[in-house]
Amino acid sequence: MSKIFTRRRFLIGSAASLGAIGLTGCDDVTGNQNVQKVLALAEGLTMGTQRLLVSPQALAREYTDKDISPTFRPNGTDNPGTEDYAAMVENGFSTWKLKVDGMVNQPMEYSLADLKKLPSRTQITRHDCVEGWSAIGKWTGVPLGLILQSAGLKPGARYAVFYCADELEQTLDGSGRYYESIDLIDAFHPQTILAYSMNGRDLEVAHGAPLRLRVERHLGYKHAKYVMRIEIRDKFDDLWGGKGGFWEDRGYEWYAGI
Repeated sequence: MSKIFTRRRFLIGSAASLGAIGLTGCDDVTGNQNVQKVLALAEGLTMGTQRLLVSPQALAREYTDKDISPTFRPNGTDNPGTEDYAAMVENGFSTWKLKVDGMVNQPMEYSLADLKKLPSRTQITRHDCVEGWSAIGKWTGVPLGLILQSAGLKPGARYAVFYCADELEQTLDGSGRYYESIDLIDAFHPQTILAYSMNGRDLEVAHGAPLRLRVERHLGYKHAKYVMRIEIRDKFDDLWGGKGGFWEDRGYEWYAGI
Protein backbone atom coordinates (compact mmCIF):
# COMPACT_ATOMS: atom_id res chain seq x y z
CA MET A 1 0.00 0.00 0.00
CA SER A 2 2.96 2.30 -0.58
CA LYS A 3 1.79 3.86 -3.80
CA ILE A 4 -0.54 6.81 -4.10
CA PHE A 5 -3.82 6.31 -5.93
CA THR A 6 -3.45 7.01 -9.66
CA ARG A 7 -6.13 9.68 -9.73
CA ARG A 8 -4.29 11.48 -6.94
CA ARG A 9 -1.08 11.54 -8.98
CA PHE A 10 -2.98 12.80 -12.00
CA LEU A 11 -4.51 15.64 -10.01
CA ILE A 12 -1.14 16.58 -8.52
CA GLY A 13 0.43 16.62 -11.96
CA SER A 14 -2.40 18.69 -13.38
CA ALA A 15 -2.18 21.22 -10.59
CA ALA A 16 1.54 21.54 -11.05
CA SER A 17 1.21 22.06 -14.78
CA LEU A 18 -1.23 24.87 -14.21
CA GLY A 19 1.16 26.60 -11.87
CA ALA A 20 -1.06 26.08 -8.87
CA ILE A 21 1.87 24.64 -6.98
CA GLY A 22 5.58 25.03 -7.35
CA LEU A 23 6.73 21.77 -5.87
CA THR A 24 8.81 18.93 -7.24
CA GLY A 25 8.59 15.99 -4.85
CA CYS A 26 5.50 13.86 -4.26
CA ASP A 27 6.14 13.84 -0.51
CA ASP A 28 6.25 17.63 -0.54
CA VAL A 29 3.06 17.74 -2.53
CA THR A 30 1.10 15.43 -0.25
CA GLY A 31 2.26 17.40 2.78
CA ASN A 32 1.23 20.78 1.37
CA GLN A 33 -2.05 22.11 2.79
CA ASN A 34 -2.99 23.98 -0.39
CA VAL A 35 -2.58 20.84 -2.47
CA GLN A 36 -4.59 18.85 0.07
CA LYS A 37 -7.44 21.32 -0.39
CA VAL A 38 -7.26 20.91 -4.18
CA LEU A 39 -7.31 17.13 -3.83
CA ALA A 40 -10.22 17.20 -1.40
CA LEU A 41 -12.21 19.39 -3.78
CA ALA A 42 -11.45 17.08 -6.71
CA GLU A 43 -12.43 14.04 -4.65
CA GLY A 44 -15.77 15.63 -3.83
CA LEU A 45 -16.37 16.44 -7.48
CA THR A 46 -15.46 12.88 -8.47
CA MET A 47 -17.89 11.39 -5.96
CA GLY A 48 -20.65 13.83 -6.90
CA THR A 49 -20.22 13.21 -10.60
CA GLN A 50 -20.13 9.43 -10.24
CA ARG A 51 -23.21 9.44 -8.02
CA LEU A 52 -25.00 11.70 -10.53
CA LEU A 53 -24.15 9.65 -13.61
CA VAL A 54 -24.28 6.13 -12.17
CA SER A 55 -27.30 4.71 -10.40
CA PRO A 56 -26.67 3.96 -6.72
CA GLN A 57 -27.82 0.40 -7.47
CA ALA A 58 -25.65 -0.11 -10.58
CA LEU A 59 -23.56 -3.25 -10.21
CA ALA A 60 -19.86 -3.72 -10.66
CA ARG A 61 -19.12 -6.26 -13.37
CA GLU A 62 -19.47 -9.87 -12.28
CA TYR A 63 -17.59 -12.79 -13.83
CA THR A 64 -17.90 -16.57 -14.13
CA ASP A 65 -16.10 -19.41 -12.35
CA LYS A 66 -13.74 -19.85 -15.29
CA ASP A 67 -12.54 -16.27 -14.81
CA ILE A 68 -11.38 -16.76 -11.22
CA SER A 69 -7.69 -15.91 -10.88
CA PRO A 70 -5.39 -18.84 -10.08
CA THR A 71 -3.48 -16.56 -7.70
CA PHE A 72 -5.03 -13.83 -5.57
CA ARG A 73 -2.50 -11.77 -3.64
CA PRO A 74 -3.47 -10.65 -0.13
CA ASN A 75 -3.92 -6.90 0.08
CA GLY A 76 -2.61 -5.00 3.09
CA THR A 77 -1.39 -7.12 6.00
CA ASP A 78 -1.59 -10.91 5.80
CA ASN A 79 -1.93 -11.55 9.55
CA PRO A 80 -2.81 -9.23 12.44
CA GLY A 81 -0.23 -11.07 14.52
CA THR A 82 -1.74 -10.28 17.94
CA GLU A 83 -2.17 -12.81 20.76
CA ASP A 84 -5.93 -12.29 20.75
CA TYR A 85 -6.19 -12.94 17.04
CA ALA A 86 -3.91 -15.99 17.23
CA ALA A 87 -6.17 -17.41 19.93
CA MET A 88 -9.22 -16.94 17.70
CA VAL A 89 -7.47 -18.69 14.82
CA GLU A 90 -6.57 -21.55 17.16
CA ASN A 91 -10.20 -22.09 18.19
CA GLY A 92 -11.54 -21.75 14.67
CA PHE A 93 -13.05 -18.33 15.44
CA SER A 94 -15.63 -19.96 17.74
CA THR A 95 -15.18 -17.08 20.22
CA TRP A 96 -15.16 -14.33 17.60
CA LYS A 97 -18.08 -11.90 17.62
CA LEU A 98 -19.05 -9.10 15.25
CA LYS A 99 -20.38 -6.11 17.17
CA VAL A 100 -22.78 -3.66 15.47
CA ASP A 101 -23.45 -0.50 17.45
CA GLY A 102 -23.44 3.30 17.36
CA MET A 103 -26.44 5.11 15.92
CA VAL A 104 -28.66 2.02 15.83
CA ASN A 105 -31.89 1.20 17.61
CA GLN A 106 -30.76 -2.28 18.56
CA PRO A 107 -27.04 -3.01 19.03
CA MET A 108 -26.26 -6.50 17.80
CA GLU A 109 -23.63 -9.20 18.14
CA TYR A 110 -23.12 -12.06 15.71
CA SER A 111 -20.98 -15.16 15.87
CA LEU A 112 -19.58 -16.54 12.64
CA ALA A 113 -22.18 -19.32 12.83
CA ASP A 114 -24.92 -16.70 13.22
CA LEU A 115 -23.81 -14.89 10.07
CA LYS A 116 -23.69 -18.10 8.05
CA LYS A 117 -27.35 -18.77 8.90
CA LEU A 118 -28.48 -15.46 7.39
CA PRO A 119 -29.40 -14.94 3.71
CA SER A 120 -26.22 -14.71 1.68
CA ARG A 121 -24.98 -13.39 -1.63
CA THR A 122 -22.27 -14.90 -3.84
CA GLN A 123 -20.50 -12.74 -6.41
CA ILE A 124 -17.44 -13.13 -8.63
CA THR A 125 -15.77 -9.74 -8.96
CA ARG A 126 -12.46 -8.10 -9.73
CA HIS A 127 -10.35 -6.64 -6.93
CA ASP A 128 -8.33 -3.60 -8.07
CA CYS A 129 -5.46 -2.60 -5.79
CA VAL A 130 -3.82 0.84 -5.75
CA GLU A 131 -0.48 -0.97 -6.06
CA GLY A 132 -1.39 -1.72 -9.67
CA TRP A 133 -2.57 -5.34 -9.61
CA SER A 134 -5.98 -6.92 -10.06
CA ALA A 135 -7.44 -10.35 -9.39
CA ILE A 136 -10.83 -12.01 -9.71
CA GLY A 137 -12.32 -13.90 -6.78
CA LYS A 138 -15.57 -15.51 -5.71
CA TRP A 139 -17.01 -14.09 -2.49
CA THR A 140 -19.90 -15.24 -0.33
CA GLY A 141 -21.27 -13.33 2.61
CA VAL A 142 -24.12 -11.46 4.23
CA PRO A 143 -25.36 -8.25 2.59
CA LEU A 144 -24.31 -5.40 4.86
CA GLY A 145 -27.68 -3.72 4.29
CA LEU A 146 -29.43 -6.70 5.88
CA ILE A 147 -27.33 -6.34 9.04
CA LEU A 148 -28.03 -2.61 9.23
CA GLN A 149 -31.74 -3.10 8.68
CA SER A 150 -31.81 -5.61 11.53
CA ALA A 151 -30.10 -3.15 13.87
CA GLY A 152 -32.24 -0.21 12.72
CA LEU A 153 -30.67 3.16 11.93
CA LYS A 154 -31.28 6.25 14.00
CA PRO A 155 -32.03 9.62 12.34
CA GLY A 156 -28.85 11.38 11.27
CA ALA A 157 -26.87 8.19 10.62
CA ARG A 158 -24.55 8.67 7.63
CA TYR A 159 -21.56 6.34 7.80
CA ALA A 160 -20.59 2.78 8.65
CA VAL A 161 -17.16 2.59 10.30
CA PHE A 162 -15.32 -0.75 10.35
CA TYR A 163 -12.84 -1.50 13.13
CA CYS A 164 -10.41 -4.29 12.40
CA ALA A 165 -8.12 -6.67 14.30
CA ASP A 166 -4.90 -5.65 12.56
CA GLU A 167 -2.63 -2.87 13.73
CA LEU A 168 -0.28 -1.81 10.94
CA GLU A 169 1.65 0.65 13.09
CA GLN A 170 2.31 0.28 16.82
CA THR A 171 0.99 3.50 18.38
CA LEU A 172 -0.07 4.46 21.89
CA ASP A 173 -3.16 6.34 20.73
CA GLY A 174 -4.52 3.52 18.56
CA SER A 175 -4.07 5.42 15.30
CA GLY A 176 -2.18 2.47 13.85
CA ARG A 177 -5.26 0.27 14.15
CA TYR A 178 -6.82 -0.44 10.76
CA TYR A 179 -10.22 1.08 10.25
CA GLU A 180 -12.30 2.10 7.25
CA SER A 181 -15.60 3.81 6.52
CA ILE A 182 -18.21 4.07 3.79
CA ASP A 183 -21.41 6.06 3.53
CA LEU A 184 -24.84 4.48 3.72
CA ILE A 185 -25.35 4.66 -0.04
CA ASP A 186 -22.47 2.23 -0.50
CA ALA A 187 -23.41 0.30 2.65
CA PHE A 188 -26.81 -0.59 1.17
CA HIS A 189 -25.47 -1.37 -2.31
CA PRO A 190 -26.47 -4.96 -3.22
CA GLN A 191 -22.84 -5.99 -3.81
CA THR A 192 -21.60 -4.66 -0.47
CA ILE A 193 -21.28 -7.78 1.64
CA LEU A 194 -19.57 -9.02 4.78
CA ALA A 195 -17.71 -11.93 3.20
CA TYR A 196 -16.80 -15.07 5.14
CA SER A 197 -15.96 -17.23 2.12
CA MET A 198 -13.57 -16.90 -0.83
CA ASN A 199 -13.61 -19.25 -3.80
CA GLY A 200 -15.95 -21.67 -2.02
CA ARG A 201 -13.90 -21.96 1.19
CA ASP A 202 -13.83 -20.14 4.50
CA LEU A 203 -11.62 -17.08 4.35
CA GLU A 204 -7.95 -17.75 4.99
CA VAL A 205 -6.06 -15.60 7.46
CA ALA A 206 -4.20 -13.78 4.69
CA HIS A 207 -7.50 -12.74 3.11
CA GLY A 208 -9.13 -11.40 6.26
CA ALA A 209 -10.56 -14.31 8.23
CA PRO A 210 -13.10 -14.61 9.59
CA LEU A 211 -14.86 -11.62 8.00
CA ARG A 212 -14.01 -8.90 5.52
CA LEU A 213 -15.85 -6.14 3.77
CA ARG A 214 -16.44 -6.35 0.04
CA VAL A 215 -17.55 -3.01 -1.40
CA GLU A 216 -17.19 -3.85 -5.05
CA ARG A 217 -17.39 -0.39 -6.61
CA HIS A 218 -14.32 0.78 -4.69
CA LEU A 219 -10.58 0.20 -4.82
CA GLY A 220 -9.05 -2.52 -2.68
CA TYR A 221 -7.97 -0.52 0.35
CA LYS A 222 -11.64 0.16 1.16
CA HIS A 223 -12.26 -3.60 1.53
CA ALA A 224 -11.45 -3.84 5.23
CA LYS A 225 -10.21 -7.22 6.49
CA TYR A 226 -10.43 -8.83 9.96
CA VAL A 227 -13.60 -6.87 10.76
CA MET A 228 -14.45 -6.90 14.48
CA ARG A 229 -16.95 -4.08 14.89
CA ILE A 230 -19.21 -1.88 12.77
CA GLU A 231 -20.17 1.47 14.24
CA ILE A 232 -22.86 3.62 12.64
CA ARG A 233 -21.99 7.32 12.90
CA ASP A 234 -22.98 10.76 11.70
CA LYS A 235 -19.34 11.80 11.19
CA PHE A 236 -15.81 10.42 11.32
CA ASP A 237 -13.64 13.53 11.61
CA ASP A 238 -13.23 12.89 15.35
CA LEU A 239 -11.55 9.51 14.75
CA TRP A 240 -7.74 9.50 14.78
CA GLY A 241 -6.55 11.42 11.70
CA GLY A 242 -10.09 12.51 10.88
CA LYS A 243 -10.12 11.31 7.26
CA GLY A 244 -12.22 8.18 7.68
CA GLY A 245 -9.69 5.37 7.36
CA PHE A 246 -6.17 4.16 8.09
CA TRP A 247 -4.87 4.92 4.61
CA GLU A 248 -7.00 8.02 4.21
CA ASP A 249 -5.34 9.44 7.34
CA ARG A 250 -2.06 8.93 5.46
CA GLY A 251 -3.04 10.66 2.22
CA TYR A 252 -5.36 8.37 0.26
CA GLU A 253 -8.78 9.53 -0.93
CA TRP A 254 -11.75 8.63 1.24
CA TYR A 255 -13.93 8.10 -1.83
CA ALA A 256 -12.23 5.42 -3.95
CA GLY A 257 -15.07 4.66 -6.35
CA ILE A 258 -14.27 2.97 -9.66
